[in-house]
Amino acid sequence: MLNNRASKIGAILLALFFVLTYLFPLNSRLLWQPDETRYAEISREMVVSGNWIVPHMLDIRYFEKPVAGYWINNVSQLIFGHTNFAVRFGSVISILLSTLLVYLLARMMWRNRQVAFVSSLIYLSMFLVFSVGTYSVLDPMLALWVTASMVCCFWALKATTVKTRILAWITLGLACGMAFMTKGFLALAIPVIVMIPITLYQKQFTQMLLYGLLAVFSAALISLPWVLAIAKAEPDYWHYFFWVEHIQRFSGEDAQHSSPFWYYIPVVLLGVIPWLGLLPGALMGAWKKRRKRPELFFLLCWFVVPFLFFSIAKGKLPTYMLPFMAPLAMLMAKYGVDCARKFRMKALRINGYINIFIGVAVVIAILVIQLVSSKPIYMPYEWSKWVLAIVAFSLWGIIGYLCSTLNGKHWLWAASCSLGVSLCIGQAIPNSSVDGKLPQEFIRQNIETLNASKYIVSNSVGVGAGLAWELQRSDIYLYERTGELTYGVEEYPDSHHKLIKPDNFAQWLEEARKEGNVSVVITFKDPKKLAQLPRPEELVTNHRVAILTYEKRN
Repeated sequence: MLNNRASKIGAILLALFFVLTYLFPLNSRLLWQPDETRYAEISREMVVSGNWIVPHMLDIRYFEKPVAGYWINNVSQLIFGHTNFAVRFGSVISILLSTLLVYLLARMMWRNRQVAFVSSLIYLSMFLVFSVGTYSVLDPMLALWVTASMVCCFWALKATTVKTRILAWITLGLACGMAFMTKGFLALAIPVIVMIPITLYQKQFTQMLLYGLLAVFSAALISLPWVLAIAKAEPDYWHYFFWVEHIQRFSGEDAQHSSPFWYYIPVVLLGVIPWLGLLPGALMGAWKKRRKRPELFFLLCWFVVPFLFFSIAKGKLPTYMLPFMAPLAMLMAKYGVDCARKFRMKALRINGYINIFIGVAVVIAILVIQLVSSKPIYMPYEWSKWVLAIVAFSLWGIIGYLCSTLNGKHWLWAASCSLGVSLCIGQAIPNSSVDGKLPQEFIRQNIETLNASKYIVSNSVGVGAGLAWELQRSDIYLYERTGELTYGVEEYPDSHHKLIKPDNFAQWLEEARKEGNVSVVITFKDPKKLAQLPRPEELVTNHRVAILTYEKRN
């Protein structure tokens, strides 16, 4: 058990880890397109317009997601302004609250502060958790509500009085309602598909059917006001959101991000590092003890059932696994603490060896690709960046070595493997990635030219959102393609003008130049693409993105 002094030191170190990994790098890293520029701009437009019901991007209706995740980002921007820190803080605070729930659930299960503390530490330091949790997407918010839902499920199953059981199921419904308003109908299915095998195994299925109605009622109660409000404002919203974003996206032949059944196996294996050495023992041990330790079976179902469910679905993304990292963190924490307590240190040492291998392997890969390969990651003048990357992963390997020494006594130090990567990654990104995926720097370099333009056009929705974010204006036009805004542009006459087709561009340009300067921001792989456009008065390019400026003509 942890004594008071050790508890305080552990809490301080955990807080320091959180600050250095989750808060310190937020504002210094540029926004990635299309995801981060999208969520930054949608929330900015909500805050500016005061319309918190219907999401818009570039003044075009955006029906791909519900609204609760945007609300969290809206509040963040109201507090911290329109900054990169504010864009990502919603994800960070969601992960922090999820970590507190992990601690709470571990205490409920084992009444052991050490296991609860280690569960929180492992969860925060998992690669998938801190990489997605410091990135502006909606998955960290969903992870928060799913974690809250599962805490309520365990609370309901363990309740000894009717009053407590009713409160637990009502709270479960509220969490499910918020999950639905963050990611949609699939968020409602997760607690249900997890609880079915648990309640059948524990012979509490009837209780779930009876009290589940309370959860349905409270979920409807919290979500119904917005559901009705957006149906009134945009009658076509639910038709599009249900059929396109759920049925087609996850099961149709043309499902987005279609991947094979085994896709999530490497995602989970990479997602749990730097704790990979504990995963096999934790899963096998939980399965063997499932009859005597029902809480282990609960955690297994929380991970395994959604893992299989999302593996069967055709549409897949790595971030879909984020809500199911919490049970793995608790299983590995329990297994690791038990190993240390019983002086069975083999798995703890192996975890250290794996981190040594990861650090050394990445360093060797960087050196080989950079010094031997015909296609190096970094340009010759970027030597400081690849040296920084080598330092970050060398630190990973060194910490892995320290974890493996003294018979694995310092196994918890593995949490700090990622510190070097977290602090250095923003400065170690090669310019080729910065040019193509991080448009903020290029936009800022040409901010005066763009601000002086009456019209701004882009052939990339992600770059267009980045332009809108940096320039604090949403009147960005789209050239040639509409990407994820296709439905909003094609189905609504008041947005048709936002798309400029190549055949009509020359005529549109002549009319637009009568009112002021026009800047066209083009992403390209082949420079010949630029030759297809009228010759501009000014051309600026970083070899992946170009700004063509056409001056005003009377």
